[in-house]
Amino acid sequence: MIPLLFENLSIENQPVSMPLPNGITLTIKREDKNHRFVSGNKLRKLKYNIAQALTEGKDTILTFGGAYSNHIAATAAAGQAMGLKTIGVIRGDELATKIDVNPTLKFAKMCGMDFLFVSRSDYRYKHTPEFLEDLQKRYGSSVYIAPEGGTNTLAVKGCEEILTPNDAVFDVICTAVGTGGTISGLINASAPHQTVIGFPALKGEFLNKVINNYTNKTNWHLVHDYHFGGYAKVNEDLVTFLNVFNKNTHIPLDPIYVGKMIFAIFALANKGYFEPNTKILAIHTGGLQGIEGFNKERIKKHKSILDYEEKI
Repeated sequence: MIPLLFENLSIENQPVSMPLPNGITLTIKREDKNHRFVSGNKLRKLKYNIAQALTEGKDTILTFGGAYSNHIAATAAAGQAMGLKTIGVIRGDELATKIDVNPTLKFAKMCGMDFLFVSRSDYRYKHTPEFLEDLQKRYGSSVYIAPEGGTNTLAVKGCEEILTPNDAVFDVICTAVGTGGTISGLINASAPHQTVIGFPALKGEFLNKVINNYTNKTNWHLVHDYHFGGYAKVNEDLVTFLNVFNKNTHIPLDPIYVGKMIFAIFALANKGYFEPNTKILAIHTGGLQGIEGFNKERIKKHKSILDYEEKI
């Protein structure tokens, strides 16, 4: 049974007005608009996981994330929409006293999510059988456990539905990469003539192994040069670019995932990375809920913020 929340999605492909060299064109698939709160790739990843939870008779979704996790916010909203209880296992026990000043956790709490805050050292073991068994004992058999970032076989299946037959006109498919589920689905759904390029938001070569667990195709590669120093790290050049991009296109981009990818596409195009007249489709995977928290942290440090015309 597929919940109605995840059906009948009509996603816009929006051409980007900012010019690229050598006849290259960029179009953005606005997955960020597929739902107000369960947006982008999170909706795709949750679709078959929630369907599976309902099939198994579960009444609670438990998952994992950090202070500004898109996955935590989306799971909480989806649970509320579906009448399911939700539990977030949150990295950082110091956050237990900061729920009401953290926009992501405050939103998740408003959606009915309960929290289990764990230390950063303990959180590293979240994927181990012992950790998961302890959670199952604590919360009971009615709990369905979804991994951090939502990536598993069911999530990849949902992400395969991002591309449609109409997208076969594009030569290159680009996506930001976090846990590897979205790009795996895109690779599986891509046409033989297409190349899929992923832009990891964090350091490390481990993603190649993860992706190879979900696909047998070889028409893809990762570009590791645009993580800006690591997960959630940015610099002034990126923030300036995102503000200029929004002013010119009215497309808001998050600074952790999609913004870095779009920055990279422009940088690579100007370096001659793409063949002339390449038609690029970039996937907007959402993440806009995190902008409020990002700006709060920037203001504390007296740094520039994302001053978007299109308010989130």
